[in-house]
Amino acid sequence: MHVAIPLYPRFTALDVVGPYTVLAFAPGWTVTLVAAQAGPVTDDQGSLTLTATASYADVGRPDLIVVPGGPGTLEAMSDEALLAWIRQTHEHTRWTTSVCSGSLLLGAAGLLEGLEATSHWAVLDMLRQAGAEPVSERVVTQGKIVTAAGVSAGIDMALTLLGQATDVATAQAVQLAIEYDPQPPFHAGSPKSAPEGTSERALKLIV
Repeated sequence: MHVAIPLYPRFTALDVVGPYTVLAFAPGWTVTLVAAQAGPVTDDQGSLTLTATASYADVGRPDLIVVPGGPGTLEAMSDEALLAWIRQTHEHTRWTTSVCSGSLLLGAAGLLEGLEATSHWAVLDMLRQAGAEPVSERVVTQGKIVTAAGVSAGIDMALTLLGQATDVATAQAVQLAIEYDPQPPFHAGSPKSAPEGTSERALKLIV
């Protein structure tokens, strides 16, 4: 299985690194970071740079793509080179996926019309602009299009896909290898459970 993850300015690092870590651990799987041109791309914090080792033109038929989100998503929605690559690879993928606001890019590419999809809670309703039905769930599967909620949900999605593509035992082994056993110290990971006022504070961190 060949996985391609596109990078664009101001992506959120965990949207990329979470799925990358899960899928790169899988025996026989390769993961390629791609961008308009091979080279460094800086994340939303401005202090972490990942290197795309291939351009869009170099990677045309991956088995799986994972489109990350981040503050740079809104600008990337008008990046026709990226959107064209998403459309073209989607014709041949086994799965076309997104993490966080990356689903807005799937929508901008015209892939979500009439489908249920999820995203980061702060932009979930924006999916309606692409003709999608927003769903507040951790992972949403609609045929070969799979969308994950905000940031950390990309790990859940990657493990889900790994279990389907290989077997549950392999996915479980990878989960244990990365010791993914969430036990958060606070019950504040959703707007529904977070204390009053937390959503407003969180929005200031991600805008």
